[in-house]
Amino acid sequence: MKTMARIVLYLMILYFCGCSSKKDEVIIAVNTGNRVGYFTDSKGNIIIDKQFDGVSSFSNGLAKVKQNGKWGFVNTKGEIVIPCVYDDGDVYSFSEGLARIKQNGKWGFINSKGKVVIPCVYDAAISFSEGLAAVVQNDKCGFINTKGELVISCVYDYMGFLSGFSEGFAMVKQNGKWGFVNTKGEIVVPCVYDSMYSFFEGWASVGQNGKQGFVNSRGEMVVPCVYDAAFSFSEGWAKVKQNGKWGFINSKGEVVIPCVYDGAFSFSEGWAAVKQNGKWGFINTKGEIVIPCVYDGAFSFSEGLTMVKQNDKWGYVNTKGEIAIPCVYDDANYFFEGLAKVKQNGKWMIIDSIGQVIIPECDMSATSWSKVE
Repeated sequence: MKTMARIVLYLMILYFCGCSSKKDEVIIAVNTGNRVGYFTDSKGNIIIDKQFDGVSSFSNGLAKVKQNGKWGFVNTKGEIVIPCVYDDGDVYSFSEGLARIKQNGKWGFINSKGKVVIPCVYDAAISFSEGLAAVVQNDKCGFINTKGELVISCVYDYMGFLSGFSEGFAMVKQNGKWGFVNTKGEIVVPCVYDSMYSFFEGWASVGQNGKQGFVNSRGEMVVPCVYDAAFSFSEGWAKVKQNGKWGFINSKGEVVIPCVYDGAFSFSEGWAAVKQNGKWGFINTKGEIVIPCVYDGAFSFSEGLTMVKQNDKWGYVNTKGEIAIPCVYDDANYFFEGLAKVKQNGKWMIIDSIGQVIIPECDMSATSWSKVE
């Protein structure tokens, strides 16, 4: 799998809430790639005694399922609570109690009973985040609340994608430049930037004239646009690139780890992967090498483990630098809720944190899992 695809998968991991008879139970939505989908617990035991043409992970207590070429929703008992009437790409998972749907070429939202509560009148829409959802009408973007009220008028440019709220702010574009609005629709960061990322830990990366820096939630430029690249903050640190090399700044904007690395990933669980002389290792927040740069590939830590590559095979190391799961896989992904997807002998499977196979075969892109309550 390409590096960017794996990063996206990592950033897109969400913690879902639902309801089931067992508190904090992980339910795996397994798709096999041959039009068979089913649900298991974290040990691989089938818990919903039905097979579907396709399944997705639970969110807000409901999961999408496909039957006879159409999508609907089941609860954690496997009961179909919203009929399978939607085509591929015309219905998305629930978020904040609502799911977006497409009818007659327009987008709207249904509630957990399948009732259309926000009419399908929008040219585009994304799922709700922090109580608001971006929508498009007449090629302009605005935001609605969960009552369907247009609380931020559709006056912003639509560039083929939409951005939701993060930490109380959303990116908007006007006259070819980017800025931020708050949940009241007030512009808190003027639309003067060529590029930007969402707010994380109170700061947002912005770009001007080919360089990047950071603004705070008051719209103040706290780190000038002097870097070739600047990524979002994670655990109080942000990776930045200068003169072709990567380093890290702290939340004061100070360079605390010099830009000396050929590659780097953001800090996670106190450590960051860095590349030097063609090999990857890990540093701590003091900039000390805690795992030597001896690996052909590496990524960020998740749940005390991270993928490393050696002799063209992937495995996992722990935070002591010990090989926890041998490098025997053709590809590997991050651990989430104690499980990870790995590829061996041309097949994707799911393993637990000690390398035990939980699901012997699955479709990599379509299989996912979440924790329900």
